[in-house]
Order: sequence, then structure tokens, then C-alpha cells
Amino acid sequence: MNLKEKVFVVTGGGNGIGREIVLNLLRNGAYVAALDLDVKGLNETKKLSEDHENLKTYELNITNLEAVEKMSETVLKDFGRVDGLINVAGIIQPFVSVKELDYGAIERVMNVNFYGTLYMVKSFLPFLLKDEPTRIVNVSSMGGFLPVPGQGIYGASKAAVKLMTEALYAELRNTNVEVTLVFPGAIGTNITANSNVEVKRDQSSAENSKIKVKPADEAASEIIKAMVKGKLYAYVGKDSKMMNFMYRRMPKKTTNLIAKKMASLIE
Repeated sequence: MNLKEKVFVVTGGGNGIGREIVLNLLRNGAYVAALDLDVKGLNETKKLSEDHENLKTYELNITNLEAVEKMSETVLKDFGRVDGLINVAGIIQPFVSVKELDYGAIERVMNVNFYGTLYMVKSFLPFLLKDEPTRIVNVSSMGGFLPVPGQGIYGASKAAVKLMTEALYAELRNTNVEVTLVFPGAIGTNITANSNVEVKRDQSSAENSKIKVKPADEAASEIIKAMVKGKLYAYVGKDSKMMNFMYRRMPKKTTNLIAKKMASLIE
């Protein structure tokens, strides 16, 4: 897929991987509709793009179905067509067990990560089903294919994205729409702060000492390459690739290993 002059819709465009995907697409000559709830973040993305004429930013709460449906019409009106949808927006939960996690946090994580992605897919899919090739990219997580204590509901939401995307691939395999499912490992983003999750100093130091993060711009580049090549799966980061290999072969042993590594992060 040639990115030049293609129109892409990117959620989470105000920070992290989403922002880097927006900037990467612009550098490759694409038109981009960057969506985010964080207007300040969107303005920063616009500033970093040097007010690129191919970029339009939109404030959107992806958990609001009515707003998402209206946004699909707005983007179509502004750009004339849609060639790709890249769902990056997502949040984590507080680092607590399922037993300790309150229902409000559970609903928030599921609404953003799963329903937000689903709303975007269903609202934009009619505009993607056409004669020429188009793309849908959904970002799951390494936590979407293996259990991570202290992030059980986050993992469940990303596992739901995984299975929904795989079903979407099966349903669309004889159409013009290519589907890519992304499993990032540890990426250098502000997802903790953006999720309004407080991390204690000892938790933060433990996390930083045990996990090597991949820069967000490198992650964005890998995701776009996977999309362009029409890959179904993209494991981003050495940790994601390694844990996928281990978990498929030794699920119980790998789960115990992760539990030990996460023990210091769980309240």
C-alpha cells in the first residue's frame, strides 16, 4: 500500500504511539485525521507536525457512540474518503488485583479499550468497503495474549480487541479491507499518566529497572510497516515477540514468571 495521498484516521493522536503514527504518516505524504480526547495533546501533535496542511485534529471521546458516528461523517465530509483506520487509543488500570479493582475503573477500561475500538470500527467500516485497498489496524497489547497480574481487566479488554479483530479479519478476508492486529510490549509512552493511574515511587523504580522500553517512534514505524505489508499480526518489541514464543509453548511456567516479576508493582 502506497501511503502518499491516502487518508488515515488515527485515535490516540494526541500522544505516545498514536502521535508518532500521525507524524510518520504525514512524512510519507498521507492525509491524517488525528482524534483524541486530549485537546492539548492534539495541539502539541499539530505543533510537532509544523502545522502540516495534510493534518486535521478532532476532539473525540471514543466511548460516546453517538459522537463517534458523527465523527465518521465529519471526517468523510472534510477529506472526501477514508483509506485507513488505526485504533491506538487505550488506557491501563491501577496496578491492583481484580479483587481490589472497583467497578468504575473496570467499566472505564472496557469502555475505552474495547467499546471505543468497536465503535470506531463499526462507524468507519462502511466507508472502507470500496474498490481500492484499505486498512484497519487495531492495537491490542502483549497483555492481550498472556495474563499480567495487576492488569487483569486491562488484559481482558485487550484480549477482547484481539479476538474481535481476528474475527473481523475472517469476515473481511474476501473484501478490499486488510486487517492488522498489533501487540506492543513495553513502549515509552505516557499511558500511565494519561490513564490517571498513580504509580508509587518504589513501583516506578521497579518497573523501570526490570523493563526495557521501546521508543514510541520506533514502535510507530513497525506498526506502519506491518500495515503496509498487509500483515495480520505485528508483535512490537523484543519482549512481545519473546513472551509470545514462551507463552505458546509453556503457558503455566510463563504465567508464574510474569507473576513473580509483577509482584512488586501490585498494591
